[in-house]
This record gives sequence, C-alpha cells and structure tokens, in this order.
Amino acid sequence: MIAPAAGCRHNRPVQITRTDLADFSYFLAIARHRSFRRAGLELGVSASALSHALKGLETRIGVRLLNRTNRSVTLTAAGEELVAAIHAPFEAIGSAVEALNRHRGRPAGRIRLNVMEHASTLLLAPVLPSFAERYPEIEVDLRVSNHLLDVVDAGADAGIRYGGTVPEDMIAQRLSADIRWVVVGAPAYLERFGTPAHPHDLLAHRCLRIRLGDDRIYHWEFEKAGKAIAIDVPGSLTCDNTQSLIALATGGAGLAYLPEPCVGPLVGSGDLRLVLEDWSSWGLGFHLYYPGRRQIPTGLRLLIDLVREMRPLGL
Repeated sequence: MIAPAAGCRHNRPVQITRTDLADFSYFLAIARHRSFRRAGLELGVSASALSHALKGLETRIGVRLLNRTNRSVTLTAAGEELVAAIHAPFEAIGSAVEALNRHRGRPAGRIRLNVMEHASTLLLAPVLPSFAERYPEIEVDLRVSNHLLDVVDAGADAGIRYGGTVPEDMIAQRLSADIRWVVVGAPAYLERFGTPAHPHDLLAHRCLRIRLGDDRIYHWEFEKAGKAIAIDVPGSLTCDNTQSLIALATGGAGLAYLPEPCVGPLVGSGDLRLVLEDWSSWGLGFHLYYPGRRQIPTGLRLLIDLVREMRPLGL
C-alpha cells in the first residue's frame, strides 16, 4: 500500500496544475541526484526551496514520493513509479524546447560540462573566450574534476576525458589529436641527482607521483621500438593537481610526468628539461561524451564546432 504524504487527509482525484508540472521537474532532479543540494545546484534553486516545493507536491497529490533523513534521500515505491512514468515525457519536452534554438537568431541556453583538469586548461581555456564572444547568450557551467564522475548523475550535459576512459554506453566525439607524455626535471635537480638514461633508472630518483581520479597511483608509461614499460615510480610526494606538480618540479623537488603541452613553455624557457625523451609515450587525445538517448544541446554542438575550428591541440 502506498503511504499517504504527511498531513494529507483527502482522497480526491489528483488534478494536475502548472505548479505541479514545475514541481515534477524538481522531483526528477532530486530523484536523479538523491540530494536536494546537488539538484539545487543543477537547477539554480536553493535546497530549502526544493524541499518546500516537494512537500507541497506530496501534500497536493496525497502520496509520499521521497524518504528523507539527515544523511540520505531515497525514493518510495510511489516515487519509483512516478520517475518511470514521467522521465521520458520530460526528456522529450526538454529536447523539443532545445530544438527551438535552431530557429533563434542568437542561440541561447545553458550547457553543463564535467571536465578533467587537463581538458579545462589545454582544450577549453583557449576556446571559451571566443565562444563567449560569439555566443554571449549561452551559459557554460564547468565542473573541473579528475574524479571519474557519472555525467548523468552529476547533472551535466557532457564530459571530457582522455580516450579510452569514456564509458562504453556513451556517445564520444574526439576533440584533439593524441598527446605525448614526457618526463621533466629542473636543471638544479638534474645537476644534483643526474639524468636517467632508461625508465628503470627512475627507481633511484625522486619522482612526483600522480594520484588518479579513482585514487589509484599512476604507473608512468614508456615505449620505444615496440617495447612498453610501466614503472611504479618511487617518491615521497604524491599529487592529483597538475599546477602543483609543475611547481614542485620547477622547484627541484623531483621529476614529473605530464602531458607535453602542459610543460612546453617551461621547457622552452629552460626552467624544465625533458628527460627520457626517446622513451616518451603517446596517449589518446581528449574526447567529449554524452548519453546517446539525449538530443545534443545546441550550445554543446556549437562548442564542439568551435573546438574543431580552433584546434588548440590539433586534430
């Protein structure tokens, strides 16, 4: 039996109003995130306003949709049924409204992207100023994180990751050429500790270890003449932020392993030197990905086109 909402005493048939339709969209966001706070961030509405709206909806329809505690938000059986029933129609409405953008003189709207740090600095930073100038009515909301988040759960329209790490159930579009990964060190470090000639020499060096988005420690990868090596390098310093790694390497704290575009200017200025260059490996370039069941938002399509037009990392 479906429990009635707290404070509800009527058995009248439910009459759907415009307010209900708005609250149903709020409910879907809360159900997707299992969090009033995260749903509010997606919708631009405070968590307290969402809570008030949902309480009002439950009272009007006479059914409890959510179970709330201080630590969790879960769906009731009725809530699960409602999500299954209205999710597709609301997706269809969103796609239809988005399609109207094609008939506007100036595209508008909002796109939400979940991108890893390297993609934000190397791929998007050179492009977004021109994008904002060309399409001033399109808002771009970036969430920069190296954690492997689910873009649907995060409320994003799309994500950007290195190729090979994109979930298999997503549509992926390549946005850059493949990227070379290099080892670099400061001149002062190399003068003090010497220059490794083979990847295995790194085992006797101070290395700046990399923590991945899933909390694993990255093994530095090398290749030469068809031979591939992965080294679990030693080091007392571990970091998940590229700018911190660059600052540490420039300061002589150890050797760093990074995408070549991140350190190119510092290598050119002499602040860093390439090490083991003949063993450098290539990794797949950046790919944008999004759920296949959704129509791609106009703003996202325009951003893809501009990245491919400007080619900040080649393509």
